[in-house]
Amino acid sequence: MAYKKLLRISQRRAFRQLVTNNRQRLYRMAYAWTNDPHLADDLVQQTLLKALSNQKQLRDFAAAQGWLFRILANCLTDYRRAKREVLSADNLEVVDKVTPEHQFKDAQLVRKVRRAVQKLSINHRQVITLVDLEEFSYASVAQILEIPVGTVMSRLCRGRRALREHLLEMKPRESLRPVTNIKRT
Repeated sequence: MAYKKLLRISQRRAFRQLVTNNRQRLYRMAYAWTNDPHLADDLVQQTLLKALSNQKQLRDFAAAQGWLFRILANCLTDYRRAKREVLSADNLEVVDKVTPEHQFKDAQLVRKVRRAVQKLSINHRQVITLVDLEEFSYASVAQILEIPVGTVMSRLCRGRRALREHLLEMKPRESLRPVTNIKRT
C-alpha cells in the first residue's frame, strides 16, 4: 500500500517537472505555428489542461515530450476547425543583442523569416518548426502529428523549398544597373 502511494507521488512530481520543463518549448512551438502570443498562450494552457486531465493515459514516460506536442498539435487543429480563420503575422518578437544596430538587423531577419514561415501551409509550418526549431526526429514528428514518416519527410522538403522561395522573394531588390560615378567638368 505504501509503495503504491509513493509511486503515485513520484509520478505526480515527475509529471509536474515534465510540464515545467516543456512549457516554454510548447509556447515557442505554438507561437511559431500561430504567430499570435495570446493564441499561443491559450493553446499551451489548453494543452496542459488536457495533459493534466489525461495523465493516466501516459504509459511511457520516455515519450512524454512527444505526447505533449501531439496534444498541442491537436489543440491547434481543434481551434482551426472551430474558427476557420487565417492566422495573422503581425506580432513579432525582438531578440536582444548588444547594440541597437544588432537589434535592428536581428529584428528585420526575424520578421522576414516569420513572414515567410506564415506564408507556408499549416502542414509545412508544423513540420518545419518541429524538426528545424525544436529538433524533433522525423519519427517523433510523425507521432506528434499522427502522420507517416514519409509524409513528414515530404512536407519538410516541400516546406523548406517554399520557405526558401518566399525568402528569396523578400530579398531586397538590387539595381539592375551598377551605379557609376559621374564626373562633372
